[in-house]
Amino acid sequence: MFKFRMLVSAIALTGSMSVMAAEPLPTTAPAPADNPTTAEKVELGKMLYHDPRLSSTGTVACASCHNTMLGGEDNRPNSMGVNGQTGGRSAPTVWNSAFNKVQFWDGRADSLEAQAAGPVTNPIEMGMKSWDDVVARLKTIKGYRHAFEVAFGSDAEAITKDNATKAIAAYERTLITPNSAYDKYVKGDKDALTEQQERGLKKAVEVGCTSCHSGPAFNGPGVFQKFPINSSGFFEAQYHFQKDKGLAEVTKKESDEHLFKVPTLRNIALTAPYMHNGSVKTLDKAVWLMAKLQLNKELSDAEVADIVAFLNALTGEFPAQTMPQLPGTPGSSFN
Repeated sequence: MFKFRMLVSAIALTGSMSVMAAEPLPTTAPAPADNPTTAEKVELGKMLYHDPRLSSTGTVACASCHNTMLGGEDNRPNSMGVNGQTGGRSAPTVWNSAFNKVQFWDGRADSLEAQAAGPVTNPIEMGMKSWDDVVARLKTIKGYRHAFEVAFGSDAEAITKDNATKAIAAYERTLITPNSAYDKYVKGDKDALTEQQERGLKKAVEVGCTSCHSGPAFNGPGVFQKFPINSSGFFEAQYHFQKDKGLAEVTKKESDEHLFKVPTLRNIALTAPYMHNGSVKTLDKAVWLMAKLQLNKELSDAEVADIVAFLNALTGEFPAQTMPQLPGTPGSSFN
């Protein structure tokens, strides 16, 4: 069973760059031993990721909520699934998700493979009754039979839940956005950041943002953090942060209430609205609220503007995405 790895002791807050482990984002992501990345697997994964036929209505694909033509999510407060249903959380970005220690806001999946399995059979998201039904549908599509055999071999049954999720995960491990202004800066180009962005970097470390948002992906070492720490009726009435129990929704433990995965700050300028429930519309408001609610710090407008400028320096270079040709069902439909 998946075991949640909780951080036992808090990361010490200092004013040095060492807190944030000033490292550029890697250009490749490690793959698990049982799912080595291959070009054939990535191509199949791209097809499955963009195919709405993995949903009960044939209208929702992984890409519907995690759009690689944008910031890797859908810029909605709450994503829309089959039959117009919406959940209570904002879709996390798929870009650089390979560097997450856990997936989903509540960390209920410990790998990209485990994450890929979830939405397909979630009744609000993609709505398939079971993965057996998904596999049966894929087997009716001749082009998928060939693509799975190319990716996984024809010695055994190629179209399985396990292989489908491995292919999607393999594709997602290619979704990396390196070479941001910040990356160039930490690699030695001291002109890569503007003066305001340098001030924002210094302020983000000084006030404690990087005590959680650390490491190359600015998502910490797989830590869960309580949110909000410093709650108040005033903010709760506006944003309803505590309506979601976070990790406790999975573990059913009172001690896990309002614990959430620390999200990446990479490309955050492109992923509004913010917070787990998408209730904060702008990045400057999100920065001010995080300082207030998590760090008990009151930032001035100028300090907020500097940190926002720095966060814009975390927007990386997006690899070109070509849309796959999905295998057809000539003369027939799966419905």
